[in-house]
Amino acid sequence: MGRSNNILESNLEDYYQAKIATPFAVLGIRTNGLWLTDIEYLPPDTPTLAFQNELAREVCKQLQAYLTDPNFVFDLSLHINGTNHQRRVWEAIKIIPSGSTNSYADIATRLCSAPRAVGQACGANRLPIVIPCHRVISKDGGIGGFMNARNGFPLDIKRWLLRHECV
Repeated sequence: MGRSNNILESNLEDYYQAKIATPFAVLGIRTNGLWLTDIEYLPPDTPTLAFQNELAREVCKQLQAYLTDPNFVFDLSLHINGTNHQRRVWEAIKIIPSGSTNSYADIATRLCSAPRAVGQACGANRLPIVIPCHRVISKDGGIGGFMNARNGFPLDIKRWLLRHECV
């Protein structure tokens, strides 16, 4: 997820309502009113930011609970903005339990779609961890892609999350 072109570097503190450090990245949290709108993976050396509102505080609290207990169930008001296909994929992903995975192909079959389209919807997920796209892997059991990448930092994050959930 890239930054909007109209956001100046000096206003980045206003762009996120919290930034919390995790073992794999800094998570940039964005809220809008009563809704969680985005969670972004930021480089590990990104400065943290204390929560700026009560919803951001609750998001941070629940993310920390997940980091302590991978079976934690999130209870947040989500603003899920996407195409009908993306929303169907995200709903299918939300029901994959912690400690389990599902393949792009299996989800595609259930939704009468194609594995590549499922992968693209995963890459467009603006609420990772809460909508656990890291639990979607290749049909052959390989890790697949993550955040529209096939290697590097994104796959390191996916591996960490899957190990955390003992997959």
